[in-house]
Amino acid sequence: MAHFAKLGVGNIIERVEVVSNDIATTEQAGVDFLNNLYNTRDVWKQTSYNNNFRKNYAGIGYTYDETRDAFISQKDFPSWTLNEDTCRWEAPVAYPTDGKRYNWNESILNWEIQTN
Repeated sequence: MAHFAKLGVGNIIERVEVVSNDIATTEQAGVDFLNNLYNTRDVWKQTSYNNNFRKNYAGIGYTYDETRDAFISQKDFPSWTLNEDTCRWEAPVAYPTDGKRYNWNESILNWEIQTN
């Protein structure tokens, strides 16, 4: 199955639709199918669960960045920065690898052990 993200104002993803691979033999064929189905001229971009193009699977509220040709999630915390290779937000401190569960604490700019 092929997945397509509908871009709204500011290239914000409004919804994601599934189209059969028999119909979406190319990205343009999938876009044409969806616009014919809904009788619209919307902008759609194909997305992939496997992240084999456009960096990340598109989710509602994500942004499509034309320059990077990538779907980027909303930024969770002000201190996090965008990894240009993955187009994912990263904390300024690496997540601990001790097997415990942590939550990010923006006020101390570090990870805290999850208590619940």
